[in-house]
Amino acid sequence: MDIRIIGGIARGRKLKSPSSFSTRPLLGRVKKSLFDILSPYIKDSYFLDLYGGVGSVGVEALSRGARKAVFVENDSDCISLIKENLAKCGFEDKAEIYQGDVLGGLAFLLSEEKFDLVFVGPPYNLNLLEKTIKIIDETKILKGKGLVIGQHHFKEVIPQKIGNLGMFRQKKYGDMRLSFFKIGGKLE
Repeated sequence: MDIRIIGGIARGRKLKSPSSFSTRPLLGRVKKSLFDILSPYIKDSYFLDLYGGVGSVGVEALSRGARKAVFVENDSDCISLIKENLAKCGFEDKAEIYQGDVLGGLAFLLSEEKFDLVFVGPPYNLNLLEKTIKIIDETKILKGKGLVIGQHHFKEVIPQKIGNLGMFRQKKYGDMRLSFFKIGGKLE
């Protein structure tokens, strides 16, 4: 699969991807739509990419002006690909990578700056999105006006409210959904 940076200073750069996909990178049109929505929030933001895969979402955020991106991924092959993709785009100095299980907790991120934007792209069919958003809320790693964006299959039912975070927007793309949460948010 051909994965490219679609906007910003690294636009057009091809990212390295695994020969067999255990990850599910965002399609170009979905990534474009996501970053069109996020464009007012990206510049100088602290971006967290959970279940980072090959890093395409976090690297896209850096290309579009995020100050820093932090990646959390469990798979060592994916960690290597994130490192290669950051190097390919010249963003190694703007990124931190942690290898670990997101559901094991995010307390290790408490030493980081709080995040403006958190993208959660867990594997489908494991119902991990709600659990992950609960962990984000409990660890309070999101800034007061920050946003959490969850990628999930349309059959995965996501509550309107998870802890202090409320869903305020949902976009449909075929069998995939992007659900947007913020503190105290309500669906528009």
